[in-house]
Amino acid sequence: MPIPPSRTELIDHLVRTRIAGLVATPRENNLDHYRRLAQGDRLYWFGVELGDRWRDEQDVLAVMAERCGVSDDLDHRMGQDSIDPELTVAALERMAAFLRKAAEGRQRVLFATGHPGGLLDVHRTTAAALRAAGCEVVSIPGGLRADDGSVYQVADVAVYERGATLWHTHSPAPMAAILDGLLREGRLLPDLVVADHGWAGCAAQRGIDTVGYADCNDPALFLAEAEGTLQVAVPLDDHVLDPRFYEPMTAYLLGAAGLAG
Repeated sequence: MPIPPSRTELIDHLVRTRIAGLVATPRENNLDHYRRLAQGDRLYWFGVELGDRWRDEQDVLAVMAERCGVSDDLDHRMGQDSIDPELTVAALERMAAFLRKAAEGRQRVLFATGHPGGLLDVHRTTAAALRAAGCEVVSIPGGLRADDGSVYQVADVAVYERGATLWHTHSPAPMAAILDGLLREGRLLPDLVVADHGWAGCAAQRGIDTVGYADCNDPALFLAEAEGTLQVAVPLDDHVLDPRFYEPMTAYLLGAAGLAG
């Protein structure tokens, strides 16, 4: 893990590696996902119960412009879109406050990712830091199944596996399987969940303090944050060219939480 960068250094790095700034996700893909969420397609709700509150895609766009930094121009329909790196860093700092609280209280923390190709190591490194600080990193029950695949842990991070391959998934079902499995075994639920995609949405909807990461085409977690269901949604491109690009970001997060070194 590198030495935590300064705030300015991190912002420069985020823009240079396209974790934020001018990101790879095209505008038309963002707007398509906002529209599908507004039309009630639950694939895009990530396990968050949105009801009828976000039926206007322009309202969704307004929240995404405020909390993620995409263009708020209604006439901008195709081409480049962006994530504001200042918003990314501000959200990392808010997340760090929850990690610091978890460490101080030696809380039970569950880590999970639906984006193992990009974010697995971010979660693994954060889990190791909290374990070293005295937290209990929650061990999930064995033999869990969801969406015709398996749910298990790799380096303390819950993942979804199918056909001997870790899958990218937006589904909330794997997290539901974990939480239901813990209850069946008579075990306590996590005090904090650190996750992304439907894993984060499901945990937040169940009333567990949840912080996580979300791309600019994943509006549900930002809406959940706006409504207070999810505690923190960090805006970023969740699958850049090289997962090692996230290392300075992770170092900054752990430094801000007092968990570096």
